[in-house]
Amino acid sequence: MPNVYSQARQRACSRAPESGNVPIILTRRRRQLTLVAGIVLALAAASAPAQKALYKCKDDKGKTYYTQTPPTECQGKELDELSPQGRLVKKRAAALTPEQAAARDAEEKKKKEQELAAKEEARKNQALLNTYSSEKDIEDGRQRALKQAEEASKIIEKRIADAQKRSKELAAEKEFYTKRPMPRKLQEDIRLNEMDIKVQQDLLDGKKKELGDINAKYDLDKQRYLELTKGKPKAAPVPSTGSTVKR
Repeated sequence: MPNVYSQARQRACSRAPESGNVPIILTRRRRQLTLVAGIVLALAAASAPAQKALYKCKDDKGKTYYTQTPPTECQGKELDELSPQGRLVKKRAAALTPEQAAARDAEEKKKKEQELAAKEEARKNQALLNTYSSEKDIEDGRQRALKQAEEASKIIEKRIADAQKRSKELAAEKEFYTKRPMPRKLQEDIRLNEMDIKVQQDLLDGKKKELGDINAKYDLDKQRYLELTKGKPKAAPVPSTGSTVKR
């Protein structure tokens, strides 16, 4: 008998879980229950009808509409898109009239032109600073440009003097033919010489104008250089009217 009783007790103990394994088993069961609950909630949310956004607007008569689709009565009007809770999500501006659209386009064009002008001004300013490192550089550049223009003027003046001298010679030769026909070659020489004098005189007038343009250019460069490096001068420089080449 004692042996049978002992064997039965041992079998019962082997079937019962050890006390140290009980928390592990409970934890596993809790995880399983949590997973099942999450799946159930997800399925319930998927099966529930989705809440739609609302649209709010006013028609021409001031009547306010709250609909789930943009109402036709508010076509082209300001439209508010609301969340299901009534919070503003997006605002759509009203359609512009032709006059308003034209004014908007003109304003955008003006803004772009101003931006381009500002960029061009910045480019010119940087180019000016890259060209000159001091006021002396500007004056040296002025003198070089004036000298070149004056040298070119002297060459033209000499050509005019030579042509005028040639004109006198041709006039003297022409005197021999007062009572008889003038040779065609002499006629052509006189015509070409007169044309040459006119062309050279036009070139000389252009060079004289160039002298004034050179002074005006360097005056502006100097003024802008001072504005960029030392602040705006109290008075703008007076453009030079003639040659200022240093001898």
